[in-house]
Amino acid sequence: MVRRILREVKEYKPQFIATPLCMVIEVIAEMLIPYLMASIIDDGVNTGDMDHILKMGGYMVVIAAIGLIGGLLGGVFAAKASTGFAKNLRKTMFEHIQTFSFANIDKFSTAGLVTRLTTDVNTLQMGCQMCLRMMMRAPASMIVALVMSFIISARIALIYLIAVILLSIVLFLFIRRAMGFFKQAFPKYDALNESVQENVSAIRVVKAYVTEDVEISKFKKASQAIYDIFSKAEGATVYQGPAMMLTVYSCIILISYTGARMIVAGSLSTGQLMSLLAYCMNILMSLMMLSFIFIMLSMGSASIQRIYDVLEEKSTIDNPTDPLYEISDGSIDFDHVSFAYNPEAKEMVLKDIDLHISNGETIGIIGSTGSAKTSLVNLISRLYDVCDGSVRVGGRDVREYDIETLRNAVSVVLQSNTLFSGSIYDNLRWGDPDATDEECKKACALACADEFIDHFPEGYNTHIEQGGTNVSGGQKQRLCIARALLKKPKILILDDSTSAVDTATDAKIKKAFREEIPYTTKLIIAQRVSSVMDCDRIIVMEDGRINGLDTHDNLLKNNEIYREVYESQTSGGGDFDEPK
Repeated sequence: MVRRILREVKEYKPQFIATPLCMVIEVIAEMLIPYLMASIIDDGVNTGDMDHILKMGGYMVVIAAIGLIGGLLGGVFAAKASTGFAKNLRKTMFEHIQTFSFANIDKFSTAGLVTRLTTDVNTLQMGCQMCLRMMMRAPASMIVALVMSFIISARIALIYLIAVILLSIVLFLFIRRAMGFFKQAFPKYDALNESVQENVSAIRVVKAYVTEDVEISKFKKASQAIYDIFSKAEGATVYQGPAMMLTVYSCIILISYTGARMIVAGSLSTGQLMSLLAYCMNILMSLMMLSFIFIMLSMGSASIQRIYDVLEEKSTIDNPTDPLYEISDGSIDFDHVSFAYNPEAKEMVLKDIDLHISNGETIGIIGSTGSAKTSLVNLISRLYDVCDGSVRVGGRDVREYDIETLRNAVSVVLQSNTLFSGSIYDNLRWGDPDATDEECKKACALACADEFIDHFPEGYNTHIEQGGTNVSGGQKQRLCIARALLKKPKILILDDSTSAVDTATDAKIKKAFREEIPYTTKLIIAQRVSSVMDCDRIIVMEDGRINGLDTHDNLLKNNEIYREVYESQTSGGGDFDEPK
C-alpha cells in the first residue's frame, strides 16, 4: 500500500534522497559542538590556553555554519519533495477518478472523493515533510548522541539508555491509543464536506424555504463530531509532554549528581559533564520528535488507506481488449436486458427489456417517476453495464466499442444539466472543441437558444457563472441541447430536457430536429404527452418494464395507462405522478 503511494514521488526522487542526507550533516554538526565545547573548557579555560580556545572556537563556527547550511537545504528539499509528491498524488487520483463509472462514484460519494483529494492528501503532505526531515534527523541525533556519551562516560550514558527505553514504552502506549481515534476522524470529514457541498450548491433553495437554521444545525453536528474525535485523540497523547519533561529533568538531576561525584573522584572533567548534559537534551528531544512523527504517521495511515482505496478501485466499466472505433449508425437494440444498480440486488430496476429502434427514428419515452426511464437510456452510452442480456448500437454490443468512441456518438441532455464558468462559446465547445462560431450559432438555432442569446449585450461572449446561475432554467436547457448537438451524435437523448421551456418552444425544437438531423436517432424522455405525441413511436414504461410501444394514435386506442394520462393532461393538466 505504501509502495503504491510512494510511486507518485516520480521526478522528486532527488529531493527525497537529498533531504535525509542534509539532515545527517546537520546532526553530525550539532553533535560535534558539545564535544568541542568540552575541549574548550578542559583544555582551554582550565589551563588558560587562549590559542586552544580560539582554535576550537573557529572549528565550532565552521561546523555550525555547515550544520546551518545542511538544515536550510534540508528544509528546502523537504518542502519541494512533499509538495511535489502531493501534486502528483492529486493529479493521479483525479485522473483515475475520471475513469470511474457511475457505480464507482456512487460507492465513494462525491463528498468522500473531495475529502480524499484535499484533506487526506494535505495530511499526507505534512506527514511526508515532517518524516523527511525528522525521520532521519531524530534517530540519527539520538544514535550519535548516545555513541558520543558512551565514548565520554559509559556509566552516565546508561542513564540515558534506561530513560530512553522507559520513555519509548510510555510513548508507544499513548500513541497506540490515539491511532484508533485518528482512523475514525477522517471519515467524519466526509460528512462535513457533504453538508457544506449540499448547502452551497442548493443555497437558493435553502434561502427560499428559510431553512438556514436547519442547515446550520446539520453543519454544527458534523463539525462537533470532528471536534469530539480529535479531542479524544489529543486527550490520548496529552500526557506525552509531561512524561517527556519528567524524564528530561530526572535525567539532568541524575547526571548532575553522578557527574559531580565523578568529577570529585577525578574520573570525569567539568567540560565532559557539560557535553553529557547537552547530549542528554539532544537524546530526549530526539525522542520527542519521534513521538510527534509517530502521531503524524498514525494520522497519515488512515489517509493512506483512504487514498489507496481510490487508486486501487477498478472501474466497473473497462475498454475491451480489441475495441471497435467505428459505429455504423444509430440503431439501438435491447436484447432481453435486465439491470440493477447493485448486481446483488434481489429486485431488478429494468426487467427483460426487448426493444429495437431503427437508425434516425424518433422515440418518445414516458412513464411515472421511478419507472426506470433514465436507467434505460443510461445503458446506451454504457454509463452502467447490463446484468443480463445485451445492448447493441449500430448492430454491435456496446461492450465491444471503445468507451470514448461510444460516448462521443451518444449525446445526453439531462433535465438538470450543468453549465461551467466561461463564455457561452466556451460552454458550447464542450460538445466540440474545434467548432467554429458559425457551427455554434447553427446549433443554438436548432435548440432555439439564439432567441435569447441575441438579446444579451455581449451575445455569444456573454459570461456564464459557474453552474449557469445567471441564466434561467429554460435557457440553460437550450444551451445544453445546443452543446449536445455540436457533438454531431448518431444518437441524441433528451432526458426531460425541455421541461423548463414553454410548449411553443418545445414544438420548435422538435420540428428543427425532424428537419435538420433526420438521420440522428432521437430518444425523448418526457412527462408531458405533448412533448412525445409526434414521435415515430412512444415507449410507455411501468415498474421497469415496457408496458406499451406504438404510435400516439395506437396507444390511445390500446394502452390504458397512456390513454388515462393523456386524458388527465388534456382535461385537467395532470401528469404521470397524478393520483388516478
